Amino acid sequence: MLLSVAPADVLRAFASPSAQEALRTSTVASLAATALATLLGVPAGHWLARAPGRLAAPMLFVLALPLAFPPVASGILLLSALAGSGVPDTIAGVAVAEFFVSGSFVAIAASAAFRALDPIYADAARTLGVSEWRIFWHIELPVAGPSVAAGVVFTWLRAIGEYGATSIVAYHPTSLPVALYVALSASGVREALALSYGFVLLVALVLGGAWILRPRVVV
Repeated sequence: MLLSVAPADVLRAFASPSAQEALRTSTVASLAATALATLLGVPAGHWLARAPGRLAAPMLFVLALPLAFPPVASGILLLSALAGSGVPDTIAGVAVAEFFVSGSFVAIAASAAFRALDPIYADAARTLGVSEWRIFWHIELPVAGPSVAAGVVFTWLRAIGEYGATSIVAYHPTSLPVALYVALSASGVREALALSYGFVLLVALVLGGAWILRPRVVV
């Protein structure tokens, strides 16, 4: 289906101010949501990996709940929680909705990555008087980095593609998934397919870049 769309149609679709604004909104909001998920999720994952099982298991269950909620239900919950805050129908609302449905991926991936580490290197560093912060930054994070990075990339992919919660919390400014739905409703499949082509190309470029950088992260 995507191959049936001419490149000129894709360029024409993204030349419109509404499509460019939707792309800008999705890019900014998804990067903000992913950055927040990373800043919170990596330390949380490290802590969960070291926490007793009776404490870590319920916490991981809570983190997994937003991933299991139907996106529309997530949007309704967020809209109720954010009522009167001024966040709905702003780009911050888009970012909050995307963070809610995707942010847990980083913490869950980081927890699994840190839990899988062989403790012998960290224990050896402790016997030499190395601080916990330096152990985390120079020993544990570099080794767990590829798995954590995979969680970050997956979080971004989930965030930028979010429609259900975003359409309820912040229909405006229009994000790219919402613009796809509007194009499908207003102009038919061909217009929506042209926008979808650009969406797929954007995601493919990010995944390709992550794959190319993967050996550098491992090293």
